Amino acid sequence: MDLLRHLGNFLVVAEELHFGRAAARLHISQPPLSQSIQRLERELGVELFDRSGRQVALTDGGRLLLTQAREVLAGADRLHALAARLRRGEAGTLRAGVPPDLGGKAVAALVTAFRARGCGVELKLREIGTAEQLRALADRGLDVGVLRHPFDTSWLGLGPVLTSPLGVLLPADSPLTGHDAVRLGDLDGLALVLFPRATAPALHDEVLTTCARHGYAPTEVHQAANPDFALGLVLAGGCVALHDGVDPPGDAVWRPLRGRPLAWRTSSAWPRGRQTPATRAFADAVEEVLRAKGMSPAEGTLPRFPRPAAEYLA
Repeated sequence: MDLLRHLGNFLVVAEELHFGRAAARLHISQPPLSQSIQRLERELGVELFDRSGRQVALTDGGRLLLTQAREVLAGADRLHALAARLRRGEAGTLRAGVPPDLGGKAVAALVTAFRARGCGVELKLREIGTAEQLRALADRGLDVGVLRHPFDTSWLGLGPVLTSPLGVLLPADSPLTGHDAVRLGDLDGLALVLFPRATAPALHDEVLTTCARHGYAPTEVHQAANPDFALGLVLAGGCVALHDGVDPPGDAVWRPLRGRPLAWRTSSAWPRGRQTPATRAFADAVEEVLRAKGMSPAEGTLPRFPRPAAEYLA
């Protein structure tokens, strides 16, 4: 039985106390309306209207059920309204990924900036690398992410790509700290501390290939997911680590790379066809936070597919 429809008919008859006027309000004829009320009475096992007199009147049971009928219909309206907001992406939860090296201040600023946009969606963040974010976006485990380029963008929508030139962290006693800027070739003979390749294979390979093209072949590549561990290796001597220069750790010395050969290129990303107002609000918040960190729009057009590492050596 279409309970909501029959309850709606009951409500109109109860307000009009006249089947003819109620039928006119409902834009139906009177016989189907009478049948609807009779079916509701059979279903509930309660007589709702007293039809014995010249006028229709609610029975005691009908008056008691009228209040509940209004609540049920109001609840159904709220349910449909919520479902519509969910379909439009204006309610529910937005599951977002952020890179592990984004930084605590940037994460806090991102949450604040997203909430300030007032889209009514709860934000749940996961700290995971680009490769895992791409898998989660494809498997619908994430709705949106903050990713490091390069990666295959052919199936994704992207927010603005922002770039931050990289420098190096050096131990305080390194002779290179006396330079205003360091060439990659000046680092030859030193080991490099880099994020684990599994977190962003294309970017990992691009970094090493760019180093090689500029005369730096690290004696060893230490993979470090934890920034404190990377800093410890640098302070122990014989190693350098890449850093964007924003809030560098005080125990080490940061120097920019001459010519800006390396940079983080970062953007929000989501599967095409699954953009919602919440996704757009998140992308706008990401742009706001990254620009506040000093990142600027990337120049030129990024390739849709990351190139093989060997191609960088050509």
